[in-house]
Amino acid sequence: MTKPILYHIPVCPFSQRVEILLALKGLRDSVDFRVVDITRPRDPALLAKTRGTTALPVLELADGRILKESLVLLRYFDELSQAMPVARQTPYERAVENMLIAMEGDFTSAGYRLVMNQDPARREDLASLMDGQYRKLDDFLTWHAPEGPYLFERFGLAECVFTPMFVRFWFLDHYEGHDIPAGLTRLRRWREACLAHPAAQQVSREEVVKLYYDYAWGAGNGALLPGRRLSSFVFEPHWRSRPWPPRGKLHPMGDAELGLFGK
Repeated sequence: MTKPILYHIPVCPFSQRVEILLALKGLRDSVDFRVVDITRPRDPALLAKTRGTTALPVLELADGRILKESLVLLRYFDELSQAMPVARQTPYERAVENMLIAMEGDFTSAGYRLVMNQDPARREDLASLMDGQYRKLDDFLTWHAPEGPYLFERFGLAECVFTPMFVRFWFLDHYEGHDIPAGLTRLRRWREACLAHPAAQQVSREEVVKLYYDYAWGAGNGALLPGRRLSSFVFEPHWRSRPWPPRGKLHPMGDAELGLFGK
């Protein structure tokens, strides 16, 4: 039988969500993963399938129908296979889980605004907003699941949603020197348990720091910074062969300094 196709970016947090859930359910090999290079113009054939949208991941079913949005895909795959459900099964627990998931959008936006900020005068305010998001999560977990480490007894749907953001926010530590504020022990325990889970090992700190370098200078989604010929998201040279960028935002680096050697 033809496998469904998942068009994705390996280092994208929204794509990693789906990979984590498939790993939890033992379904990773049931999907054909097709990598999309976001540094190049999008394939017109793929744009035709998505009706012009470029956000990933995108799932193409065996009969050609298309599904989009990572949260939609998480629930689709979870409900498609009843074995080992990832989402909570009782109405109350599902509601609590969904309340936590509803907090992810503001959390993610705060982190990306902080790392992409280029105005030193705004840095303190943006860091404070990020701290506020961390405190909200810590308060929620302390109230609903004080013992932890997860929201419930096992890694579930909320963990699938947040873990990739914890992974990406390694760039906050590297480029902004910013982390969970002191004293938020419940949140820190959740994050560390999520990061250590065997199903969530698709992306390393090194990969995040190197590929997201351009985000730290305000250029996202494969955009080119002034004076640069290649994006930090290019596939070649492979990120493992590139030097680690320095911590902080000292000065914007060129292609050669980043280990990007184009033709």
